[in-house]
Amino acid sequence: MQTQTTPTAPQSRASSQPQASGRSLEHPRREAIRLEDVLHALSDPMRMRVVRTLEEENCELSCSVFDLPVSKSTTTHHFRVLRECGVIHQIYRGTAKMSALRRDDLDALFPGLLDSVLAAAALQEGRLGGNRG
Repeated sequence: MQTQTTPTAPQSRASSQPQASGRSLEHPRREAIRLEDVLHALSDPMRMRVVRTLEEENCELSCSVFDLPVSKSTTTHHFRVLRECGVIHQIYRGTAKMSALRRDDLDALFPGLLDSVLAAAALQEGRLGGNRG
C-alpha cells in the first residue's frame, strides 16, 4: 500500500488550525484506500463508535476525548487501524494526537458508503436500546 507521511489536513479545517509538530504519521493516499480495508475497520463496534463521534462533532478531536471501554493500548490499536485503512486522518498538535474523519476521501471513492453505514448504525442503536458498542 502506498503511503504518505505528511498528508494535508482535511480541506475544510486546514486554514483554521495551528501548525502541526514535526512528528508525522503514515496515511494511505486517497487512491490507495481499499473498500475491503474500510469495511473491515468499520466492522468493529469500538472503531464504529469513534467514526460516529467524529461525524457527529464534525471537527478534529483529541484521542483523549474518546471514552472507550477498552484499555489504552487497545484504543491506540483501534485508532491505528482506522488511520492505516484511510478512514481517519491523525496529526500531532503539540502533545495531542488529533483525529478527523476523511469524509471527503471516502465520499469521493465510495459515494454514499459512509452515509449508509452511519445511518444503519444509528438504526441499530435505536433497535438495540442505545448500545453504541
